[in-house]
Amino acid sequence: MACITARGLRKAYKTTLALDGVDLNVEEGRIVGLIGPNGAGKSTALQAILGLTEHQGDLRVLGRDPWTERGALMRDVCFIADVAVLPRWMRVWQALDFVAGVHPRFDRTKAEGFLARTQIQRTSRIRELSKGMVTQLHLALVMAIDARLLVLDEPTLGLDLLYRKAFYDSLLNDYFDGSRTILVTTHQVEEVQHILTDVIFLNRGKVVLDCSMDAFEERYAELVAAPDRLAEARELRPIHERQLFGRSILIFDGADRGRLADMGEVRTPSLADIFVAVIGGAS
Repeated sequence: MACITARGLRKAYKTTLALDGVDLNVEEGRIVGLIGPNGAGKSTALQAILGLTEHQGDLRVLGRDPWTERGALMRDVCFIADVAVLPRWMRVWQALDFVAGVHPRFDRTKAEGFLARTQIQRTSRIRELSKGMVTQLHLALVMAIDARLLVLDEPTLGLDLLYRKAFYDSLLNDYFDGSRTILVTTHQVEEVQHILTDVIFLNRGKVVLDCSMDAFEERYAELVAAPDRLAEARELRPIHERQLFGRSILIFDGADRGRLADMGEVRTPSLADIFVAVIGGAS
């Protein structure tokens, strides 16, 4: 069953076309990375999905129109933004009280269980917490809500490596159960590759790549070309080429791996490498 479907999604701000006929189909129970450079349209897409902006085209989230049925939709959707919006004057226990009072699917016991594994004190004011702790608190509040869709917009922005790793570990181990859907945008492509089931590249308001990670690993190949076979490899029309320590590294889309293996070392490229190849070539 589809969690998010979009057909011809379009959004313009005066002379700027933020979304230009975007088609999406996100199935339930998937972890999808929405990835693109600044100005690609990611934030606008999320705002449309969350019912925060009008748009042209057809958009359904969990079977509902997010603009006209936002109140009902928000019972099944949670959101973590790149900037924490928890009131700084509030104490941790007051944040728990507040969410318990406004969301019928909030499990306070579960939230307190998450917080027990951190250094966060229930009596601390949010302004006294580090940015990493605020993110941990936000995640604990959200993970304790029985939502069908979790939307994450640069959730680890500004956090150090340890906090970022702990964040994604908690997301996989404590929240994702195979039935919930997670949509995440981030610039830290390397850090989310291992958790994604699907990836969507957005550039200049258009989808330029949409595939599962299984298909991604079958589709793309990276060749460290033997110097005497470089010209032959280039005849196979790589989508990107770079130099590293005097060696030529070429990326191919749909090439025969057996044939490439005769020309050097073949491996699966990283998501970041494909991002550079696809987005860089389109810029």
